[in-house]
Amino acid sequence: MDSQDFTAWAAGVERRLLRSAYLLTGDLHRAEDLVQEAFVKVALRWDRLRDGNPTAYARTILVRDQISWWRRRRETPVEEIHGGAATSSDPETAMVVRQALRRLTPAQRAVVVLRHFDDLSVEETATILRVSPGTVKSQNAAALARLRGGAPELLDLIGRTR
Repeated sequence: MDSQDFTAWAAGVERRLLRSAYLLTGDLHRAEDLVQEAFVKVALRWDRLRDGNPTAYARTILVRDQISWWRRRRETPVEEIHGGAATSSDPETAMVVRQALRRLTPAQRAVVVLRHFDDLSVEETATILRVSPGTVKSQNAAALARLRGGAPELLDLIGRTR
């Protein structure tokens, strides 16, 4: 393994992966663990991944490991958030986004994070989540409807009227 290439890649994507993991988990410590686990798995396969898309592979690991964690615990994915990596430099915006994401089911939350925060296509999201593109679309629509109805503060945030 070429450790310099891997180190440069990891340093370049760490913040984006941490943000995604934090949005999925709502817990900075769990998010950091997910990112580190993803880095280990990518490092083990670096010779095969370096010429492809190691970031997509790492993102897939993050999402799948978090979904497995949710299934093992059968809990709501986020309870209380104890500070940490924000989704915005504005604390009020970050708080509104975190509160809104808490209202979503784990599947909806994963779709919203991948589609709207990571800016992935429907097909890329479907591949990562191992679901059909139609499921991504329906989960996304349900999540956005839930956010429109249950999180009007998001509308205030972006300057739209209720």
